[in-house]
Amino acid sequence: MLSTMLSVLLLAQPAPGVSENDAARGFRLYSGADTTSLWRGYKQPGFPAKGWTAGEGVLSISKNGGGGDLITVSKFTDLDMSFEFKMGEKANSGIMFRVAETDGPTYMTGPEYQLLEDATYGAKPTDPHSCGALYDLVSPAEGKTMKPAGEWNSGRIYLRDGLLQHWLNGAKVVEARLYNADGTATDWWKQRIAGSKFKDWKGFGVLSEGHVAIQDHGDTELTLRNVLLRDPAAKPKGERLLFDGKSMDGWVAIVPSLKDTPHVSALAAVATADNGVLVIKGQPIGYIRTAEKFKNFILRLQWRFDPAKGAGNSGVLLRMVGEDKVWPKSVEAQLHSGNAGDFWNIDNYTMTVDPARTNGRNTKKTHGAERPLGEWNEYEIVVNKGDVVLYVNGEELNRATSVEAVPGFICLQSEGAEIHFRNVRLTPLPD
Repeated sequence: MLSTMLSVLLLAQPAPGVSENDAARGFRLYSGADTTSLWRGYKQPGFPAKGWTAGEGVLSISKNGGGGDLITVSKFTDLDMSFEFKMGEKANSGIMFRVAETDGPTYMTGPEYQLLEDATYGAKPTDPHSCGALYDLVSPAEGKTMKPAGEWNSGRIYLRDGLLQHWLNGAKVVEARLYNADGTATDWWKQRIAGSKFKDWKGFGVLSEGHVAIQDHGDTELTLRNVLLRDPAAKPKGERLLFDGKSMDGWVAIVPSLKDTPHVSALAAVATADNGVLVIKGQPIGYIRTAEKFKNFILRLQWRFDPAKGAGNSGVLLRMVGEDKVWPKSVEAQLHSGNAGDFWNIDNYTMTVDPARTNGRNTKKTHGAERPLGEWNEYEIVVNKGDVVLYVNGEELNRATSVEAVPGFICLQSEGAEIHFRNVRLTPLPD
C-alpha cells in the first residue's frame, strides 16, 4: 500500500515546463539548464564540454562548436517526442531514433527526422532531404509549412507499435509502418532500406530500441526548447490491469434484458475473454463496468472492430455514477466507427466543452485519427480532477474541463456490434 501511495505522489510532482497531465502520461523535459544529466555526447561519458549548451529552457549548438552528436542517456523502444526548433540560415541537422553506439556515427543505425532550413538551403518542400522528411527514405507530404530562419517551428516524432509519424508545425508530414506486430521490419521498410544508401549499414533501422540522437552537422546553428520525451511502450508507475487477458474478474454486466439472470451468466452472455482479447458481443444491449470506482486516472486501451462483421458502435463511459441503466450518467468517450474521439454527455453530466463543436449532448472530435477497419487503435484517456482529455492513436482529439470530479465506474458498451479490446490498463492519479 505504501509503495502504491509513493508512486501516486511521484506522479503529482511534474518538473517545471511539464504540465501535470503530460507528466502523468510519462513525459519528461529534455531541454533546459537542469537537463544535462539526461544527455551525453555520442561515445562520451557525459554532456559535451564544448559546442552544446543547456541554458534557460533551451538546448542549443553553436556553429562549428565541435561538440559532436548528442544522445539521450536512456534508451527508448517506442517514442513520443515533441519539440520546438529554431535554425540559422542554411542550417542542417537531424534527430535520430533507435540509435546504437557502434564503430560508425549515429546515423548508421538510427532513422532520421531531418531538420533543414529549407528556404536558404534551397531545398524543395517535398524533397526527401528537406525538413520533416524521414531522411532519404520518405518525403514530406505536400503543403507543409515552415517559419523563416531565426523563427520557431514545432516538430514531433511519434513511433508506436511499428507506425512512425513525423509532424511539422501541427501537420502530419510522414506516416509509414516500419515494423510488424512482432517487432520485425515490414517488407515495405526492408525494401526502402534496400533501395537506399543505408542498405549495407548493419543494424540500420531494424533495432528494437536505442538512444535518441541530435546531430551536430558542424556548420549549423540550432536551438531547441520544450523538448518532451516519453516511451509510450513503457509501463507507468502504479499501472494496473483492468483486464488480465484470461478472465472477466473485476467486471460486472448490466444487461436490462437479463436482469433476472445470475451475474456470471449475464456476464458470459455479453462478454468473453478470448486469448488475451476482451470480446464484447454487441448483443444483448448493455454494458460491462468495473466493480471498483475510480476518480483520477489515465486509462489506456486498444480496440478494433472485426472487418468481417463490419463497422460498429460502442463507447467508454467514464466516472459513471447513479443508477445502472441504459445509458447511465457518465462522460462517454465515443468508439463509434469514424467518430472515436467524440464526447457524449449522458444524463446531464457537469462538464464544459467547446461550444463550436457541440450539438446537444455530442461534442465532435477536432479531426479523425482512426486506423482502417480491423486494425488496432489505441485510446489514452486522461481523467484528472476537472479535465477529461481524449487521445486516439497519440493525437489529442477532444478535451473537456470543469468536469464533475467524483469517483465513478468505468464502463464498456455492448451497443449492437462486436468489438474487441486488449491491454486495458489504468494508472491512478492523486486527488
